[in-house]
Amino acid sequence: MHRTELADFLRRRRARLGPADVGLTPGPRRRTPGLRREEVAQLTGMSTDYYTRLEQARGPRPSRQMLTALARALRLTDDERDHLFHLVGEEPPRDTTTSGHVRPGLLRVLDRLYDTPAQVITDWGDVLAQNAMAAALVGDITARPPGDRNILRSFFLRRPGTAIFPSVDLGEHARTHVAALRAVVAARPDDPGPAALVAELRAGSAEFAALWENHEVAVRRSTVKRFVHPVVGALELECEVLLSTEHAQRLIVHTAAPGSESAERLELLRVVGLQDLTPSP
Repeated sequence: MHRTELADFLRRRRARLGPADVGLTPGPRRRTPGLRREEVAQLTGMSTDYYTRLEQARGPRPSRQMLTALARALRLTDDERDHLFHLVGEEPPRDTTTSGHVRPGLLRVLDRLYDTPAQVITDWGDVLAQNAMAAALVGDITARPPGDRNILRSFFLRRPGTAIFPSVDLGEHARTHVAALRAVVAARPDDPGPAALVAELRAGSAEFAALWENHEVAVRRSTVKRFVHPVVGALELECEVLLSTEHAQRLIVHTAAPGSESAERLELLRVVGLQDLTPSP
């Protein structure tokens, strides 16, 4: 691990970004350009002390998950991400697997969608990034441990993942999830991630196993989804699916028809945000 070069690289990448570049409020005037260390720590889910030690060339060796989070927070290009991995002595993600690295341009689009729920997911269901509105609608998935950020795993194995949908819609959601995963596995047979997820879900969910045997195939496309939010109530939202250049990642954007009741409730959700809305006992 090249600690000195890693520290220099992190400092320089941090200095080139401003709060608006990563979806943060600029706040009071700053003495120096760039993000603050605590802001990078917030974006990556690590402690400020941990990140500070990395920049001071005295931190422990970051895990692959932490490197991916740093690359995302600092809006690194693919080449810069690979360099970050090499500085730590790790092999960068290769094209044979689904990358957890979200392109800077895609993240900038996500940052600017402040008034509508949007998130970036892999084509097999791993949530890579969310804006505040998506976290308010479906929960802050990116704050969970890495193994708990897959929406199919949540749907079929951890049933609370279905609570945001009307019960009458669950069957169709299940069929769509399975059909989309079937298409991914066939398109990328050498990617171990989707194949391992299929094996896990077939072993852990009788519903998934039965649907898998039907051999339905369907790529996810735009649709209308209904949600049941515990505070703002029912919403009917248009779900737009935008593909990345290699089609392995999707930007999912949910919008409401102008002037509709759902649009009013979506605006209320923007105001309510991520406040703790759990009723007092």
